[in-house]
Amino acid sequence: MIPDDAGGGRAAVQELLRALVDANGILLEDLAAALFSLPPELAGLRAAQAAREMGWDHVPLFELSQPARADDLPRCLRVLLLWNTDRSQGDVRHIYLGEAVRLRPDLVCGEEEER
Repeated sequence: MIPDDAGGGRAAVQELLRALVDANGILLEDLAAALFSLPPELAGLRAAQAAREMGWDHVPLFELSQPARADDLPRCLRVLLLWNTDRSQGDVRHIYLGEAVRLRPDLVCGEEEER
């Protein structure tokens, strides 16, 4: 879950992006775009700005508002990276941090569970 304060939210976005890049060996020049999905309680989070602060200057970034759902995990940021790669789908490491591991336990690979 993303913290309430702006600095904590920015740090959480950057932690998730770093984990995705590190786990998959992604080079920024291979990213076609990144889409951030924000639930209503994170509407003020500037996920794209957090990515820019990491040097994602040439990656197209897009923030989307997701509709409120009673059964959704609260304060959960989602990111979809459009990545030019030759890897098979089975070789891509998906990252779920904190409580988000409950969303897709079938895709969690040990390290995320410890964070």
